[in-house]
Amino acid sequence: MREFELIRELLSRLPDAPDRVRIGPGDDAAVVSADGETAVTVDALIEGVHFRVEQFPPAAIGRKALAAALSDLAAMGAEPGEAYVTIGIPPGFGEARCLELYEGIATVTESAGVAVLGGDVNRSGQLLLAVTAVGRGEPGTLVGRSGARPGDAVAVTGELGGAAAGLLLLEGSEPGDAAAQADALRARQLAPTPRLAEGKALAATGARAMIDISDGLGADADHVARASGVRLRIEIGRAPIQDGVREVAAASGRDPLELARAGEDYELLACLPPEAVDAARDAVERTGGRLTIVGEALEGEGAELVGLDGLMVPLGGFDHLA
Repeated sequence: MREFELIRELLSRLPDAPDRVRIGPGDDAAVVSADGETAVTVDALIEGVHFRVEQFPPAAIGRKALAAALSDLAAMGAEPGEAYVTIGIPPGFGEARCLELYEGIATVTESAGVAVLGGDVNRSGQLLLAVTAVGRGEPGTLVGRSGARPGDAVAVTGELGGAAAGLLLLEGSEPGDAAAQADALRARQLAPTPRLAEGKALAATGARAMIDISDGLGADADHVARASGVRLRIEIGRAPIQDGVREVAAASGRDPLELARAGEDYELLACLPPEAVDAARDAVERTGGRLTIVGEALEGEGAELVGLDGLMVPLGGFDHLA
């Protein structure tokens, strides 16, 4: 199959574009009718850096690539709109696996309500997916990282540690006493869910700053702290840990709190004025989610993680250039 035949087959895996799209895939550029503010993000998944093909089926790679980009929109409280996917295909990857990869992308487009309107296909030395995602909101409603103020509560959605535990299982670690939770833990790596509804709920109830927890709880809290000019003090022992994480940690000789701060859970960290916490918790729960207070914003700079013993814990997190 040649390039343009493959592109046609890939696009055939996607649902029809919504009415807001005037010119969709197949033209030189997409044309979309839109009002309000626009949020745009670019994210990439690279073989050997973010995944290994022997551990991740092609559909899981496609699903994770789009979900990771949409998670950035969730952290803005944005309504997802469109996405554009560039694929670098290595020798031997094959047409069937390319189509399966796009079927994983299509799964996310249907669940998140996003339209994939184009992208690019190239040869590459290794498998690469780069996703540009576009979201929207009413003027003044989108939330950045720089709005936290001293006195704010620091909260996280959902549960942490599942992605790190899932990666250990994919790499061959034994589940220990977490056999019943093993599939759910692996799914945090293979099929992450961007917290789009929770992000909109938090934005609507007064969140001043947000970020998605992709690089790690401490590292991402530090991004918010430095952007906002405050100090975020997080008690790691208050972090909600997914079922099975402690058991996988014990079986692999690790500290479960290390897994909880490792990243890739794609939950949201939000800073909220104290008077907004109850409304925010109720709003998140109505989406089917969960909101847990894990710390507070103080005068100062940077983030700090406090362990169960009251001592400081390294922020940790993923650094692409480290």
